[in-house]
Amino acid sequence: MVNASGNILFVGSIGLENNETVFRSLAESVGGAAKRYPDGETGDRTHWIRWQQRNLEESPAFEIDDGDAKLAGFKDTAKRTVYRIANDTSEISFDNIGYADQALQSWSVFRQMKDSGVIANDVRFQVSLPTPSAFLNCFLIYDDRAKVEAPYKEAIARETARIVDGIPAEELAIQWDVCSEIVAHDGGSRLHYDDAYEGSITRVTELGALVPEPVQLGYHLCYGDPGHKHIVEPENLETSVKFSNAICAHARRPVNWVHMPVPRGRNDADYFTALQKLDVHPETEIYLGLIHYTDGVAGTDERIRAARQFNSEFGLATECGFGRRSAETIPELLRIHSECAKI
Repeated sequence: MVNASGNILFVGSIGLENNETVFRSLAESVGGAAKRYPDGETGDRTHWIRWQQRNLEESPAFEIDDGDAKLAGFKDTAKRTVYRIANDTSEISFDNIGYADQALQSWSVFRQMKDSGVIANDVRFQVSLPTPSAFLNCFLIYDDRAKVEAPYKEAIARETARIVDGIPAEELAIQWDVCSEIVAHDGGSRLHYDDAYEGSITRVTELGALVPEPVQLGYHLCYGDPGHKHIVEPENLETSVKFSNAICAHARRPVNWVHMPVPRGRNDADYFTALQKLDVHPETEIYLGLIHYTDGVAGTDERIRAARQFNSEFGLATECGFGRRSAETIPELLRIHSECAKI
């Protein structure tokens, strides 16, 4: 396991005006303390998976289901439209679902800012992609998810291939956002396959195999962030460590980093004890979501001290993306990142 101490990871979403503003803000605030810059998932992508609803709205293969939206899976109160396969549908396919278009456009901005010296040469461009289960759980009725999984996974694979083909490998990092799987494992949602652990490990490691070396590969383990609350509250890091170990053990290539969430109120030893069980690749960096805006550097320092009782080789992050918070708070949050990197 690589010692990531002093390093910053940005999970993905950063709620600023556009990708150029995000890149410039990261360069000016944390600079080389972050090895990878995401584009912030700005604009239509602010609410993570929600912008993918258009791929159902525009497809004749799907129609709106009139049932209770909570049947979509998550135990949250977010209002959403739920879809089912249309009765006369014989074949389901997805064409351009948008991730590669967004990534390649942002890459061109990133590359120009690198060429002009705004972004340091050794910083990589990070693309964060959700697993297909996120799309299925968010939008499809339970009975139709298994039928839609394969065509949507094929679409994600094509998007990933376009990203890999369009961006130099030594400049690129791809992160898989693993949320539905973690939440389901801890009882917060229902997946369309039987074993929320073994079935999920198989699927997320297959996604990792879509990322060829020397493109970097990472995983963000997540309990969700609707209304700045977890879908299910993690009792400790047991699930995150269990998934991290299994992903690395089954991966067909090295995993460069894994990110684990830490709730704001957890600065107690019990939450972090499982870090002693980490058994990941020597190349793998561990990032803990220890940074919280509401208690700043002091609160982060307390959580760092608690985590260091069990493992000292970790970098810092927030526990989820921060694209849904007020833009006015982000400069201060970036300052907190910068200060915490020095601890």
